[in-house]
Amino acid sequence: MRRPTTADAGPIFEEYAQDPDVTRFVSWKPHRQVETTAAYLREVLSAKEDTGPWFWVITSKGSDRPIGMIHAELHGHRFNLGYVLTKRCWGRGYMAEAVGLLVEWALRQDQIHRVWSFCDVDNRASARVLEKVGMQKEGTLRRWFMHPNISEMPRDCYVYARVKQ
Repeated sequence: MRRPTTADAGPIFEEYAQDPDVTRFVSWKPHRQVETTAAYLREVLSAKEDTGPWFWVITSKGSDRPIGMIHAELHGHRFNLGYVLTKRCWGRGYMAEAVGLLVEWALRQDQIHRVWSFCDVDNRASARVLEKVGMQKEGTLRRWFMHPNISEMPRDCYVYARVKQ
C-alpha cells in the first residue's frame, strides 16, 4: 500500500473506477471519463495528513500500478474503513491482506479502540474480507447507506468490528 498520486488517475480509471461490477456497492457512480477520477484524486490529496481522512492505493507485489484503494477515517477512538478492488484481482486474497495489515496497525495505536466497517447485505465478498481479518458481525444497520448503482433508496448493511481487548 502507498499514498495515491495524481499520476494514478489513468490506471485507477482503467482498473476499476469505470467498471459497473466493481462500483456496484460503492457510494459513487462509475466514472465515464478519466478527468472524474483525476478530480477525485485531487480531492483525496487535499486531505490533511494528520487528521485524515486517509487513502492508500493498493498495488500487487512487484508493481506500482493501482489495483484498489482503502479509505479510512478516525472519529475519536473509532477507526472506520472502506475499500475497492479491481475485478481481475477478486478472490485472490489481496483485499484481506491489505485490510488485515491496516486493522492490525490501527489496533496497535493507543487512541484507537475500535476498527469497524460496513457492507451491503448483498455484498458477500466484502463481508468475507471483514470476517477473514477477524472482524465480527455486530448486526444489521437498517436503511443505512445509499448505493446509487443498486437503488435510489438507502440499503441495509451489515456492520463489522474488531475491538481492542
